Amino acid sequence: MIQVGEYLLGPVEVIGLGAVALVILLLILAIRAAGRSARVAEPLAHQIGALGQRVEILSAGQQQLSGGLTHVAESQAAAQANLLQHMEKRLQQVNQQMTENLQGSSRRTAHSLGELQERLKTIDKAQENITKLSGDVLSLQDILSNKQTRGAFGEIQLNDIVGKALPKDSYALQQTLSNGKRADCLIHLPNPPGPIVIDSKFPLEPYEALRRAETQGQLNEAARMLRTAVRAHIKAISEKYILEGETADGALMFLPSEAVYAELHANFPELVREGFAARVWIVSPTTCMATLNTMRAILKDARMREQAGAIRRELGLLYADVERLGTRVENLDRHFGQAAKDLSDIKISADKAGRRARRLDNFDFEELAPESEEAIPLAKPEG
Repeated sequence: MIQVGEYLLGPVEVIGLGAVALVILLLILAIRAAGRSARVAEPLAHQIGALGQRVEILSAGQQQLSGGLTHVAESQAAAQANLLQHMEKRLQQVNQQMTENLQGSSRRTAHSLGELQERLKTIDKAQENITKLSGDVLSLQDILSNKQTRGAFGEIQLNDIVGKALPKDSYALQQTLSNGKRADCLIHLPNPPGPIVIDSKFPLEPYEALRRAETQGQLNEAARMLRTAVRAHIKAISEKYILEGETADGALMFLPSEAVYAELHANFPELVREGFAARVWIVSPTTCMATLNTMRAILKDARMREQAGAIRRELGLLYADVERLGTRVENLDRHFGQAAKDLSDIKISADKAGRRARRLDNFDFEELAPESEEAIPLAKPEG
């Protein structure tokens, strides 16, 4: 038994009290431990709270990052779509341009082929003309191989040139001279120099031999023959067609071949000088036309001199006509001046008559005083 104050406690009560005391002690200890644990856990709680806030910030950042990635993905998808659309449009344009270029190239190629075909046709026609011309040349060679036909050919060509260059009344064909020789063409030039003869014959055989020569010996022989033939022809023209008092002191030897003319001036200049010395001038179709044009100017000048008297008379008449015209123009100008003065007087009279009519219409008799200085002069009665 244990006495506590006034109370006597038995063993059971003592044990119960011990248990209660033990429990209280444990509670106190637990409370103290809990306080220490709370004090220890408070920084941890702060850290856990801060960690939670960081986790929330990271979550928000993750959401923003997710939204940004979504926006970037959408922008990239839209950009890719626009790029694809632009590329498709550009490919369509390139395709269309290539198609147009190919079509244009095709048209140009077709046009070029058409032009080429036309040119080929022209070439074919030219080839046909060349073939025909070669046949004509062979025919011309056959003609020129004969002396008579060659002379006729030269005369025809000379007649054509002279007919184109001179008036018909300034020349005569196959004119017979006083010595009985017949000139192929006689140009009626005034004195001086007087009528001049043109001979249309030419030595072709030596030139043909010169052109066909293959060896130096043949070339020398053909050149000798050509010199002899041309000298003989120059002498014949000088003796036949240069007549003192009847013709000019010179004559023309017409060569209807430019090749022979060029050969003589290129390789036989001594023959040309001998022709000058004999007053026989060698001409080709081209130089003959130039010479005839000069003769035409001489004929025109001579005819102008012949008509000088008539021209002076006509000029005198023209001067008189001009004087009369000047006099008549002066008279007409005087008449116009008088007519202008008459019109001015008529206008003044019409103005006066109008003013008087307005006064009468307004019954302004007081203002109808006589205007002696402005009155219209009346014509005196005749007789």
